[in-house]
Amino acid sequence: MEWMIGVCVVMGMLVMSWWILLYGKKNDEKTVGKGKIPKGNSGWPLLGETLDFIASGYTSNPVTFLEKRKSLYGNVFKTCILGSNVIISTDQDVNKVVLQNHQANFVPAYPKSIRELMGEQSILKMNGTMHKKVHTLIAGFLRSPQFKARITRDIEHTVKQCFASWTPHQPIYVQDQLKRITFPVLVKVLMSVGPGEELDFLYREFAEFIKGLICLPLKFPGTRLYKSLQSKDRMVKMVRKIVEERKKLMRDNNGDEEGNAVNDVLDALLRDKGDSSSSAGLSPEMISQNIIEMMIPGEETLPTAMTMAIKFLTDSPLALSKLQEENMELKRLKTNCSEDYSWTEYMSLPFTQNVISETLRMANIVNGIWRKSVNDIEIKGYLIPKHWCVMASLTSVHMDEKNYENPFKFDPWRWEKIGAVTGNNSFTPFGGGHRLCPGLELSRLELSIFLHHLVTTYRWVAERDEIIYFPTVKMKRKLPISLEPINA
Repeated sequence: MEWMIGVCVVMGMLVMSWWILLYGKKNDEKTVGKGKIPKGNSGWPLLGETLDFIASGYTSNPVTFLEKRKSLYGNVFKTCILGSNVIISTDQDVNKVVLQNHQANFVPAYPKSIRELMGEQSILKMNGTMHKKVHTLIAGFLRSPQFKARITRDIEHTVKQCFASWTPHQPIYVQDQLKRITFPVLVKVLMSVGPGEELDFLYREFAEFIKGLICLPLKFPGTRLYKSLQSKDRMVKMVRKIVEERKKLMRDNNGDEEGNAVNDVLDALLRDKGDSSSSAGLSPEMISQNIIEMMIPGEETLPTAMTMAIKFLTDSPLALSKLQEENMELKRLKTNCSEDYSWTEYMSLPFTQNVISETLRMANIVNGIWRKSVNDIEIKGYLIPKHWCVMASLTSVHMDEKNYENPFKFDPWRWEKIGAVTGNNSFTPFGGGHRLCPGLELSRLELSIFLHHLVTTYRWVAERDEIIYFPTVKMKRKLPISLEPINA
C-alpha cells in the first residue's frame, strides 16, 4: 500500500524532472553537535541523483543504486532524489527505529500526487491516536474467527471461478488475470460488495484512479491527476451511499447484536462510537475515502506477489516439485474426509509458507518506506536533520548477503533454518511498528490458497519474461503462461 505507481521510464524521467523544477525544495544542511549527517553526494543541480535512482530499477539487480553508494559512504548515506534531500538507510537497526517510531519523530512522506489523491483524511497520512484507532479496528476484525472461516471459503470460490475462465494451452497473462481474484476478494472484505454492477463499476474506476498515484501534480482538465481525481470522486459517491445505507440499517437494528454483526471492515469502522475526546465516531466521508484507499493491495501488491511466486517457481523446478507434493498431500486428506479447508490448514503448510516468505523477500514489492523527520534525530551516531526525508530500504536488507546467504537465489529451504519470520528485523515486507500492515495474515492466506489450487490443478510453461523494479515491481510482458490440467 505504500508505493503503487504506473509510468514508463521516459515518462518517469520527465515526471521527476518537472516535479523537481516545480515543487522541489532545498533543505539547508546544518551542523548539530549531537551527531553527524551521513556522507553522500547531492548529484546534479536540480536533478540530484534521480536519474541514476530510476535507471537502477530497469536492471536485473534492483539494488545497484544503493549498493554503489553503500560501498562509498556506508550503510546510511545522503542523496538528493525526487526533489528532496534524502537519507537512505540500508541498516536494519536504523530501519527498525524509523519504522517503530516510538517518540513520533517521523511522519509519512509521499509525492504530491499521492497526497492529492488520498486526501487529508487518508489512513496513510494519519498519525497518533486517530491512526491507532483505525488500525486497531481493522486489525481486530481481520483476526476474528468468524471472519477467518468465511473469508477462506470466499477466496477458494473466487480462485476456482477465475481458473474456470482459463483456457488450457492458450496464453494466460498472469499479472492481469490475478487481479480478478484479489480485487473482488478485497472489496468483499471491505464492504461486502459481490459480483455485479457495483463491483464492475469499482473495478473500472479504480483502474483509472490508480494510474495517477505518481504523475505530474497538475490537476486541470485533461491531466492524469485530474482524471484520477474524477474517478475517485465517482467511487466516493458510490461508497458513501453504501456507508449511509449501512448506518441506517444499524440504527434500525438498534441494540440487536445479531442484526448488527460485524461482517466486513465497513461494519467495524461504523461501530466506533468515539471516545472521551470525541463525541462521535469516524465520519462517513473519512470512512468512504479510506475504504477506497484500502483497495490498493487488491489491484497492485497482492496480484504482483502471486505473479512473482509463479515466476520464481517456474525458475526453480525443485521448489515447485516440493510445493506440489505438500499440497497434493493436503488435497488427498481433504478429499478423504470430505471436510472444508480451514484457515489454519492453509497457514500450517510449512513449505508453502516458506515459498511465500521467499517470494516476498526477493520480490520486494514495497521496496522502501518513506518518512519525514519532525525533529533533529540521532540514530546510531547518524544525524537526521529536521524536515529531511528518510527512506528505510527494505530491498537492500532483504538482498544483503550478511542477512541471507546467496540472496539472489530463490531458496525456500533457507526459512527452515531462519525459523519464524515474526520479530525478524531483516524481514519486513509488510513494514513494521505501529504501521505494520493489518492485512498481512490475510495476504499470506490468499497466497496460500492460490498456490494450493494452482499446483494441484495445473502444470504450466511460462514464456520468457523479465522483472522490472521501477516504478513498481512487475513483469515486463505480464508473465504469459500456458496451462495443462494435471488430470487431463
